[in-house]
Amino acid sequence: MVWEDAPYPMLTVDTAGIIEQANEAARLLLAGAAVGVPLARVAPAWLSRAHREVCAGRHGDQRARGPVGGPVFEAHPVHADRRRVTWWLVDVDDQERAVEELRAEREWTAFMVQASVELQSSLNLERCLEATARLAARRLADTALVVMPLAPRQYAIVRCGPRGEVSSERASIDPRTVPGLAEALQGFPPAPTRWIEPAEAPSWVLRDQGGEVGCVAVTALPGHGLPAGALVLLRRTPQAGFSDAEQVFVPLFTAWAGAAISVARLYAEQAAIAETLMAELLPPVTPPLEGVELAARYRAAGDSERVGGDFYDVHPVGGSGRESLVVLGDVSGKGLEAAVLTGKIRNVLRALVPLADDHHRVLELLNGVLLTHGEPTSFVTLVLASIERREQRLGLRLTSAGHPPPLILRNDGRVEPVHGVGTLIGLLEHITSVTESVLLEPGETCLLYSDGIVEARGGPLGDEFFGEERLCEQLRQCAGMPPEAVADRVQMLACQWVGGGEHDDMAVVAITAPREPSHRELP
Repeated sequence: MVWEDAPYPMLTVDTAGIIEQANEAARLLLAGAAVGVPLARVAPAWLSRAHREVCAGRHGDQRARGPVGGPVFEAHPVHADRRRVTWWLVDVDDQERAVEELRAEREWTAFMVQASVELQSSLNLERCLEATARLAARRLADTALVVMPLAPRQYAIVRCGPRGEVSSERASIDPRTVPGLAEALQGFPPAPTRWIEPAEAPSWVLRDQGGEVGCVAVTALPGHGLPAGALVLLRRTPQAGFSDAEQVFVPLFTAWAGAAISVARLYAEQAAIAETLMAELLPPVTPPLEGVELAARYRAAGDSERVGGDFYDVHPVGGSGRESLVVLGDVSGKGLEAAVLTGKIRNVLRALVPLADDHHRVLELLNGVLLTHGEPTSFVTLVLASIERREQRLGLRLTSAGHPPPLILRNDGRVEPVHGVGTLIGLLEHITSVTESVLLEPGETCLLYSDGIVEARGGPLGDEFFGEERLCEQLRQCAGMPPEAVADRVQMLACQWVGGGEHDDMAVVAITAPREPSHRELP
């Protein structure tokens, strides 16, 4: 049964040239082939000659080739025994066609693998659009355009020509001027590919062509339920339509490209939103204060993080307008959740700046907001510093709410803690606070810092706090330094103490009375 149903023509012929067996394929190919019929009567001369030579042992290669009717066949002999030979015939045209189809399929598979690598290697939207145009021009057309909608009537157009050069532009176009483009841009479900004559395409599609355009195809790039864009293919050959292989692989390519563009665009939009929201959470650039030198430094707990639970703000005008207000605080928690709470507290404090003449009142109102709208475990420690210029000196009013005490660095190197005792904000219904007044002579500095400085754990054994005593000792060596140098040194020492270990957020603000009178704004 296997012999009879074999797809190739097969014949068993004895040494005398008489057919002993012929399957159905052989009987269809060689009219009259049957048991007992001489091979020479039904087979072409080249096959009969090859059989005689094989039987005589004179056919070195043993294979023979020649036409049977129209097609060319290759005959392969197999010696069943000394008295007979089995021949099986292969259509050379079919074989070469199968080899060519296999080669083409391998090329398409390699192309799809390369497309997958290039399209999925980056979430950058611009690179994804360029990769789609470049891949399409490499395999599907002489020139490829990717059209992606932006705003109404605004589109990103990425073009790749025969030489692989990619160009991008933003243009105001009407997709209805290109037949099939408006439908392709609708998204999901994707519209079928539409082939159009070059004369139907507007000039922005056909420009920069190195030769004549024979046909144009417009196909959709389906995204994840959103219009990812459309692909416009320009070919020099006038024949429209995809080959059999292209009909299989083009839909796969456009689906992958559309999905990649959709994901990259979604990522870009989310990144833009996150960047906008992040801008409100990032430590601010310190504004200039007339007659005050000020510097601030911040480092988040994680190396990859930009925001955390420590914060500072500088308000040039606070209260009745005679003073400026500096706030430094530390909220509970770390990371993004702490940063969100920080943003809420900063917004509340901005609203309370007009009341800054009364630090206790500001803290009471902030405490009420956190108790009413905050989480049960949300709290913050704060230090408020109101600054007033008094000729060449600075008058400070300092209020601590559960925060490490501010440190005053005198010109002679003495370091004086300002122990204003107060309760932290957000846990207790009633709070207490003490406001201390301090006078800074020219060149003297008030240092505000978060507990991430003194609680930095490290040292020789890796388990010792940096501590307030060590901070004061190092601060004595900073007498006379400008505030930028003081803030940098304090943060540097704490970071060196931690080394590569984990640490909390760190915030430092240095307020210095200028050594010389100045009525100009200092950066």
